[in-house]
Parts: sequence; structure tokens; C-alpha cells
Amino acid sequence: MVTRRREQLKVWARTLKRDVMVLWLAAREPHVPWAAKLLAGAVAAYALSPIDLVPDFIPVLGYLDDLLIVPLGVWAAVKLIPAPVLAELRRQAEQHQRPRSVAGLAIVASIWLAAAVLTIAVAWPMIRPESG
Repeated sequence: MVTRRREQLKVWARTLKRDVMVLWLAAREPHVPWAAKLLAGAVAAYALSPIDLVPDFIPVLGYLDDLLIVPLGVWAAVKLIPAPVLAELRRQAEQHQRPRSVAGLAIVASIWLAAAVLTIAVAWPMIRPESG
């Protein structure tokens, strides 16, 4: 039972990795509708980014993106791609190596930087010493 479940998870993980590559290709494919390109590009950029929005060392939340956000994003984007185009992209994805997303890195780093600046802006008036 455990071995069968483990094999199912391995197959699911391989399929998810392939579909992330499919989305990366779909964002550049002229036969994909613009809404699907936009979502595919965003999901692929995030999934291929070398850093996560929520770091994995944060208990529970750290794995939330790996277990929910990325799979749901992949599922939603794949549903928007026409079936014949999706089949061709899946065939192409089998032959590509996994890229790294510099755009995803920039987006996530920008979110973290904005959060840090906002935190400092809010906290500074509370912690700075009284002058006068």
C-alpha cells in the first residue's frame, strides 16, 4: 500500500514538473490565447524561480506553495490551453531541460523587498527615540 502510494506521488511529481515546462513553452506559443499565456507565464516564472514567496524553513506555510499554489496554478493554466496545442507542448516539454526563471526571482525578490520596506516604514515611528 505504501509503495503503491509512493509510486503514485512520484508519477504526480513528474507530471507536475513536465506541466511547468509546458507552461513555460505555452507562454511563448502563438497559438495559446493571451489569458492562458499570461497565467502560464506567471505560474511558470514562480515555479521555476530559485526562491519561494514563503521560504520552506517556515513551518507548514513554507511548503504551502509547493503543495497547493503551484499545482493549482498549473491546473488552471493547463485548462485554458486548447487540447491540440497542449498535446504538442507536452511532447516538446519532454525534450527540454528545466530552465531557471530570472523573472520569477525578480518578482519574488521585489515582493520581499517591498514587505521589508513597508515593515520598516510602519515600525520606525514606534521604535525611534523621542527627539527633543
